[in-house]
Formats: sequence, structure tokens, C-alpha cells
Amino acid sequence: MFDILEKTDVLKGGEFLIRESSPEDTFIPEELNEEQLMVKQMASDFLNNEIAPNRLKIEKREPGLTERLLEKAGELGLLGAHMPAKYGGTELDTNTNTVIADVLGPCGSFSTSIAAHTGIGMLPILYFGTEEQREKYLPRLISGEMKAAYCLTEPGSGSDALNAKTRADLSADGSHYILNGQKMWITNAGFADIFIVFAKIGGDKFTGFIVERDTPGITLGEEEDKLGIKGSSTRQVFFENAKVPAENVLGEIGKGHLIAFNALNIGRYKLGVMCIGGNKEVVNMATRYANERIQFGQPIGSFGAIQHKLAEMAVRNFAAESAGFRTSQLMQDKKAAAEAEGKSFGQATLEAAEEYAIECSILKVIGSEVTDYCVDENVQIHGGIGFSEEYPAARAYRDSRINRIYEGTNEINRMLMVDQLFKRALKGQLDIVGPAWAVQKELAAMPSFEKVEGDYAEERKALADFRKIILMTAGGAAKMQMDGKLNLKEEQELLMNCADMLIDLYTAESMLLRVQKLADMQKEQPQEVYDAMLQIYFHDATARMTKNATDAIASFAEGDLLKTFLMGVKRFAKYPPVNVKEKRRLVAQALLQANGWCF
Repeated sequence: MFDILEKTDVLKGGEFLIRESSPEDTFIPEELNEEQLMVKQMASDFLNNEIAPNRLKIEKREPGLTERLLEKAGELGLLGAHMPAKYGGTELDTNTNTVIADVLGPCGSFSTSIAAHTGIGMLPILYFGTEEQREKYLPRLISGEMKAAYCLTEPGSGSDALNAKTRADLSADGSHYILNGQKMWITNAGFADIFIVFAKIGGDKFTGFIVERDTPGITLGEEEDKLGIKGSSTRQVFFENAKVPAENVLGEIGKGHLIAFNALNIGRYKLGVMCIGGNKEVVNMATRYANERIQFGQPIGSFGAIQHKLAEMAVRNFAAESAGFRTSQLMQDKKAAAEAEGKSFGQATLEAAEEYAIECSILKVIGSEVTDYCVDENVQIHGGIGFSEEYPAARAYRDSRINRIYEGTNEINRMLMVDQLFKRALKGQLDIVGPAWAVQKELAAMPSFEKVEGDYAEERKALADFRKIILMTAGGAAKMQMDGKLNLKEEQELLMNCADMLIDLYTAESMLLRVQKLADMQKEQPQEVYDAMLQIYFHDATARMTKNATDAIASFAEGDLLKTFLMGVKRFAKYPPVNVKEKRRLVAQALLQANGWCF
């Protein structure tokens, strides 16, 4: 039913729902080459030598410190690793940029500052700027001489970004635009030299602008007193008759939504990867404390309840990391193909991010939600000490919460996944109808008792069944909409169920591909530890898949249709029972022996 990709056939965005991949199609962090490992070490040195000793100073926003650290990052090439050489960048491949994001994940507040600068601050100029704009701004942004901020959100427009009220009016002589309005939650606002600002020309044409800090009419609010990431600068930005040269329009007039949404694709992907990197440090923190803390005459890491927590933190993050590097390789392949067709570096990068918008949203959601799980359990493992601001567990707990909100809330990202999938199907970019119809026919036939054979047979069969469950559920809902019995725009709970099933499918398959590849490689742990993590994830994912499908189906089907679909869920959710207690103990022991992340 589901095709397996040829090695030269790159998976299209969202196509993981209807096509299988093989281990050769994916990239895993254990495959980093010598050059990538050197970049990783350089980024680690920056973290250990520049960020770690200054954590408290960053947290208290010592004047000028974040700016100096950004300049230091620029000297090392960390701000331009994803930028063309002609502007001073190093044009490193996508996987190497993923490594940098992963390593810088534990930077706390500084990770927000550097991500905003290199991502949503710089990418709009690379993607949509004129050559003159790129030459004027990118070299100084890459070096760290200039810092960038991104002004999209307003008091009345958060997730509904296109409802912005900031207005731009062309002057009588056509030489400049006059901006009036207010932006809020602007990262880096306190020290940014340029702002990427979105305003409506004439009150209706949503458009991007490059606005320099010294433009008369710009004022800043006070620094926000935030729950977490206290060391990052976050201010409101006010525009009162601010004159912006006409040549500073970014992209096409009225096409600002393309800038906003495409910049966010990479932002979501990078945020997910940074979360994954941060999670490793949280696992280190929790494991070390579990080894050191003695209660009832023994380390608390010897207790099953603590081992469960440690193992679950590791399993979830290993799964997310697998999905992160898989997506990285997909974007790299797409970018290389676009450049081979003669596309510019920036255009190729843009097309790659646009192609894998669904996967970028998946990474944003899973990365941030795994982080919330890890920091919460880390506080629990630390007990009372975890609740004290004198120890890093509390800061990690506070800092993590924003990740589910910015770069598009996780709820919005879930809606986007399903919306993108349906849109691509309607445009003929993905053939979902054929596989969905095949599942319907299978439901009407007798169950097959044919056994799948070979290595990881149960996991491969489970993935095929996950696809069937999703296609059956989403296909049934789509049919109800076509028949006028359902309006999916008003069924957000159902869409959330479908999104969570997509997340589990993509992440579980990414994890399987990685574990299969590891079987033939030198690695830090015995294969049985990786197999244990895989089985735990599939065991739990099957339960989640069953619940999400059942909840979704019961929300739109009734009578015989409901019974048929629920029988289908039962038929397709057949991953065998796993002794997850023993598997988790095996994973926890690996962590405790290594005294931290060891995968």
C-alpha cells in the first residue's frame, strides 16, 4: 500500500504520511564528519567559555553583555553559518547548522537572543531583500556589528498576525513611508540596530519594511518583566510618524505574509532543535543529581520511580532528536536540488524551508513539549532544591515555558500541519485519496494474518498501521466535510487529534530509521539500549494513536460508521505489549553509569 522511496527520490513535505523511508534516506547525528565535529567543538567552546561563566550576568541583563557576546559569536562565524559567502557568511550545510543550534540550545536567555538575530532577524533580508539591501545589511549582521529584531506581534494581533493595525502611508513625493503603530514582545528590541517591521500600507496592504533604529519617531517601552528568559531583551516598539525610505520596503507590497510565514518556518525548526539541545543539559543535570543525592542510604537514582523519569526524558528527547536530524537532511537535499537548478543560495534555502513547513511545525511542537516534560521532571528529581532559584533547575523550568508560545503557539502549529496537508492534497501535490481509499477497502475485507518478517518487523508493521489509522480518520472527516455534514474549520479538537497522530508517526519512523542505522555502526551504547528506547516509544505511541483516533472518530461519526472505524482502530493498533518497566530501567542505567546524556 505504501511505496518505499528509492535512494535518489527525496521525500516531499508531508509525504511521510503515504510513503515509507529507508535508513539510507536519513541522517543521524552519529554520522557527523570531521569538519562538522570541529564546528560542534567550536560552538561548545563558545558555550562553555563565553556563556556558562556569564549566566547570572546575562540573567540580570548586564548592560552591553549580550551585544558583546553576539559580536563574539560573529567573530567565530556562528552568526553567518547559514549565510552566503558573498556577504561574509560561511555557507555551511544544513546539518552543520543543525549541530550549531543543538549545541547552543542550553544557552538559556542568550539562545533566544541569538536565534532571533540569526533567524527571523536576518532571514527576511536574505529571502526577500533586494541585492542592495542584502549588501547593505547582511555583512554587518553576520559580523555582529549590527543586531536585528523582528516586529510582527501587536497588542491586538498575536496568532492572528494579519490583523495588524500598524499603518504605513506613502509620502506625497513618494520618497518615504510614514509608520504609525505599536509592536510588542519584541526580542532584542533594547539593543537592535534594525527592525524587520510589518505594517499595512494604506491600512490594507500587509507589507514588510527594514527600519533602522535611529529613525526619528521610534521609541521603546520598558523591558518586560517576564516569567522566564529574563536575560533576553523584550520591549514594546512604538512608531509615531517614523519616516522609512521607500527603498526599505522588504519584498513586494502587499506580500508581507510571505515574509512573515516563511521566516517562521526556519524559526520553528531551529527552535525545536535548540530545545532538543537544551534537553540534553537538563538530562545531565537530573542524572548527576540522581547519582549524588543519598536518601535511605542509597543514591535516589537506584529507585525505580526516579529511573522511570530519567529514562522517559531520554527516550522522548532521543526521538525528537531523530526527527530533527532527519528533517535537516531533507531540507539539505531539497536545497541542493534547487541550487543545482540554478537557484540562488537564499532562494534555495527558502524553498527548502517552505517545502518542509509541516515537518518544521512538528519539530517545534515536539521539541518544546519534550522540554516542558524534562524541566518539570528535573525539578521533581531535585525536590526542594529544584524549587530554589539558587540552583539551575528552577531557571530551566521558567525558561522553557515560552517555547510553546513563540514562533507560533503549539496549537497554531498543530492546525497548520493538518491545513498544509489538506491543501497539498487538494493541489495534487500529495496523493492522499488513493491510500485513504485503499484503507477503506481493507476495512471491508477480512483481516490479514500475514506476518512481517525481518529486523524490526513489528515496528515497520506498526508504522504502516499508524498510517492507516491516520488516513482512515482524516479521510473520514474529509468525506463528512465534502458531504456538507462537517466544517473542519470549526472542529479544532479533531484537527488537534490528527496533528498529534502525524507527530507520532513522523517521530516514531525517524527514531526507527536511526536505530536501524545504528545497528551497523560504532556507537556509545549497546544496541539493546537503543532498541529498548525504540520499543518504549512505539508502545506508548500506539496508545496515544489509539486514543487520538478514537476521540477524533467519535466526534464526527455515529452508528455503523462509528463501529466500523473503531473496529479499524482496534485492528490497526496491534503493536505487541512491551515490558516498559525493564526497558526503562535499562535506559536509566546507561544514563546513570555515564552520569548524563550518553546517546
